[in-house]
Order: sequence, then structure tokens, then C-alpha cells
Amino acid sequence: MLTILIIILTLAVIITAIMKFDIHPFLALFVGAIGYGLVSGMSPELILTSVSDGFGGVLGKIGLLILLGVIIGTFLEKTGGAFVIAQKVLSYIGEKAVMLAMMISGYILSIPVFGDSTFIMLNPISKSLSFKGKVPYAAVTIALTLGATASHSLVPPTPGPIAAAGILNANLGMVIMWGIIISVVSLIPCFFFVRYVVSKVELIPHFADGEKEQTYAKPPSAKKSFLPIILPLLLIVLNSIAAYPTHPFGENMFTTILSFVGNPIIALLLGVFVSFTLPAKFDMKLLSSSGWIGDALVIAAPIILITGAGGVFGKMLQNSGIADLVSDNLSGASWGLLLPFLMAMVLKTAQGSSTVALITTASIMAPLLPSLGLDSEMLRVFTVLSIGAGATAISHANDSFFWVMTQMTGMNIKQGNQTHSIGTFILACTAITVIYLITAFI
Repeated sequence: MLTILIIILTLAVIITAIMKFDIHPFLALFVGAIGYGLVSGMSPELILTSVSDGFGGVLGKIGLLILLGVIIGTFLEKTGGAFVIAQKVLSYIGEKAVMLAMMISGYILSIPVFGDSTFIMLNPISKSLSFKGKVPYAAVTIALTLGATASHSLVPPTPGPIAAAGILNANLGMVIMWGIIISVVSLIPCFFFVRYVVSKVELIPHFADGEKEQTYAKPPSAKKSFLPIILPLLLIVLNSIAAYPTHPFGENMFTTILSFVGNPIIALLLGVFVSFTLPAKFDMKLLSSSGWIGDALVIAAPIILITGAGGVFGKMLQNSGIADLVSDNLSGASWGLLLPFLMAMVLKTAQGSSTVALITTASIMAPLLPSLGLDSEMLRVFTVLSIGAGATAISHANDSFFWVMTQMTGMNIKQGNQTHSIGTFILACTAITVIYLITAFI
């Protein structure tokens, strides 16, 4: 009981440090992990071993994956490829189905691009289409935010789920495949919530003087824009299928090559090389420390450090004997996938960041998987997705995405809570329900 109390106290200190004192999550998690080790009575040698093994072990698996994913997103964003994807989705679906088009656009773009960046890029389009088509602006806005939130927390190579998959040693191809299925299905009730509830919220789009949709001098074609996203995802999923014990593709030269190019690092590296074709005129300066690669490094560095600190926290918990404690006390309780879901939801609601909630929850769950009966290959995958489902909600005033959305649209806090916050709760609850239904039949 004392150990559990220490863990709860440690989490409370970490959340307070992030929320109230605005301390960077990396420092809060890192110092909190060491503090937990000291208070729980671990020896200095074991604490230091936990730091080196936890940090190095996690980043050795996923540090490069996070960076490569961010590079792809940066090139898509800066070349206008992301904008082209949104326009192509809109042309397929039609301007009469603005809500659905913006939900799908937000979903696709938040796989490689951060949710708030996706919203900033697409808000001028949603505002213009809402005004021209006389579609409720609030509904179009929340369709966009919920679409972005779904893939941001459930579909790698977005940093949060890719970090959680690495920490829990889950098959990344399976996380991608099931993450797409679960997130898409979970958006169905969200769409009806937007259409029949959010559409009643009065919000008039206001245009600043000279405001217009963002334009790019020579944006890439739609095919070029989609390729850096689709190619790595396809290679990783195909490699995971090829690795099944039944060997559905056989054992030949093709599967040997696929096992190499379908490795997540190689697949994402190929996606990066493809993204280099997006600029109308490629300049080697883009690859310099002051170019787009440098920008991507600046974006990726905090996420990689937070992930490493989460790895330290997880290893500290593991080496403190928490797994035995859980096994002795929770063996009779049927928590299953509900525990990681609730833990991630509490952390997301408390401190605002989905990425921090994903990484922290995965770090806590890693040593507990055997005790909870979640250590099979498929259950590790669904543990990652349960954490992702919980990390979607509840987005409110302590979430930077919430403020980007309200400030750019003119929503007040009450309207934001009635629409976006409730929408993320519906998304989370639907996702965990879908996960339970899937795991009941596989």
C-alpha cells in the first residue's frame, strides 16, 4: 500500500510541476523518476542503472522513429503538401459535405503533422467553406479538431503512439493497422455528434482585413504529397503481415527484402527521402542545421527527451518491484485494458498533453503487463491503443490545442467545452468500446 501511495504522490508532483509551475515535462518526469527511486528505498546503484537502461533502452528503439516522422511532417507542412492533401480530399468528397471533408483532412494530416499545426493550416479553408456553403462554422471546426485528435493519439508515426509502442515493445505495423481501424470507426459517432449537436452552436466566422486562404508558390502534386505518408505505413504493415508464423507471403527473396525495407526505421527513412522530392526546387540548404531538417530537430528534440524520461520512470518502477506488488494485489481484479485507458485519460485531463499522457502511461504500464495478463503480442498492441484512446480526452483549458482552436475561431471557453471537450470524451469512450469488441473476437 505504501508503494502505491508513493507512486500516486510521485504522479501528483509531476502533474503539479507541469501544470502549476510550467516545468518542462522532461525535467518533471526525469526528476520525479529519481525521486520515486529514492523514496521507495532503491539503492543508489540500482537508481543509476535504471536511469541509463531506461533512457538508452527506449531511445535506442524509437528516438530515430520520432525524428524521421517529424521530418516528413515538416516537409509536408512547409512545401504546402499538407494543404494539397486537404484540397484533394475536399475535391473527392465535395464542398457540400464540408464537415466530413474537414474531419477526413484533419485525420490524414495529423498522422505526420502535429494537431495544432494541422488546425492552423486548415482553419482558413474551413472558415471560407463554412461561410460560402452556409454550414455551421462550429460544426466544421469541431469536425476538423476531432479528426486531427483521433489520428494524433492512435496512429503512428505521430510521436505519442510511436513512443508508446516502443516503450511497450508492441509490433508497430499492427499498431498502425488496428489504430487506423479503431480511430476511423470511433469517428463515426463523433460525426453525428458534430452534425446534430455542435451544428446548433452559434459561431459566426469573422474574417480579418486581408485574410485569405494560405497559398504556396509551387506546391507539390497530390500524388507526391500522399506518398511520404502512405509508403512507410504500407511497408511497415506489410512487413508485420509477412512476419506472421503462417508466412502468408512465403519465405523467399521478396520477404527478405520486405523485412528490411519494412523495418520501421528504414520505412520511415524512405518516407523522408520521398519527402525531399516535395519542394519545387530542391536546395541542399534545406538539409542544413538552419534549414528544414534543423527545424525538424528542434521540434523532435523535446519529444525524444520526454520519451527518454518516461523510459527512466518505467525502468525505475520495474526495478522497484512494482510488478510483483501488482501481481499480488490485482491478480483477482479484471482490469484488463481498462486500467491503461483510465490512467491515460486521467493524465491527459490533468495536464493537457496527449503525448505526455501516452508516454507516461506506457512507462508505468511496461513493467505491469505480465501481472495484468497483457504481455502477449496482440495485447501489447491493444494496450498501446487503449492508452491512445484514453489520451484523446478530455481536451480542455489546459491543452494548447484547445486554445489554438478557440482563439482562431472566436469560440468562448463554454462553447469550447460544450463542443471540443465533449467530442474528445465521446471519441475516447467509443475507441475503448471498439477495442473491447475487437479483442473479444481475436
